[in-house]
Amino acid sequence: MKQKKHSIFYDLKVNRTKWLMLLPSALILILMCYIPMGGIVLAFKNFNYHDGIFGSPWVGFDNFEFFIKSGKIWSITKNTILYNILFLILGTFFAIMCAILLAELTNKFFKRLTQSLMFLPYFISWVVVGAFIYSLFNYEFGAINTLLEVFGKKPIDVYSNPAAWIPILAAASVFKGVGYSTTMYLASIMSIDEELYEAASIDGATMWQKIWNITLPCIRPTIVILFLLAIGTIMKGDFQMFWQVTGNNPMVYEVTDVIDTYVTRSMLSMQEYGMTAAVGFYQSVFSFILIMIANTIVKKVEPDYSLF
Repeated sequence: MKQKKHSIFYDLKVNRTKWLMLLPSALILILMCYIPMGGIVLAFKNFNYHDGIFGSPWVGFDNFEFFIKSGKIWSITKNTILYNILFLILGTFFAIMCAILLAELTNKFFKRLTQSLMFLPYFISWVVVGAFIYSLFNYEFGAINTLLEVFGKKPIDVYSNPAAWIPILAAASVFKGVGYSTTMYLASIMSIDEELYEAASIDGATMWQKIWNITLPCIRPTIVILFLLAIGTIMKGDFQMFWQVTGNNPMVYEVTDVIDTYVTRSMLSMQEYGMTAAVGFYQSVFSFILIMIANTIVKKVEPDYSLF
């Protein structure tokens, strides 16, 4: 029997409690995300305080010239994308591994304690993380260089060695975010039917065989969805991490300068809001294209796992 379709007003009446529960989140989303999108016009205007956002004169694509002609567009875009891909791969790998290990623990107290300790770095400010890294790698009194001197080795000047910051930033990203990601994967693992594991045990499957043939296939939808959501932010570097951890050190701009840090420095020196908006518009368009491509690929391979 064909189900009768009801109007939106009928649904509002029948499910009014659910709609009221959704209302605060919807209002926050509209106020914080959709209304500010009107500021995109700044990318095409020569902004001044007297005329305001909508009264300032149009300049077309002149604001984009600052970014393109600076000669930095390729290097900082490359750094932003490659770092985010590295963080995504490492973060996903360690989060899945930690979630599986936590799921295998039988001692509930130790399991909860471990999960809480893993989640704790997520709430630590990047300023604190930057200070911690500085205490480790400072050339004169850093813990690592002090230890090297004890064993008769030469100290390492990390703050003038650009290549050293790739693994440091990767480790900092994993340290800060793995606890949060682990929680999502652990929730997905906990929702797997226990009868599947019981049937595998009866068939003589080992722990690793259960993980490979049951756990990983069952959490694959979660992995794909989180991956697609991460693709949408692949053009936006974590400003606090790159700014605070490296100390905005010009000696390592070659490998640590991303779009967000470059725009911030340009804003502080020139205070051109239109140019800043132009770079933000560039990031958003590029991210939209990437997520559409990724979602199209997933839709062709696994239609059930696509976002839309």
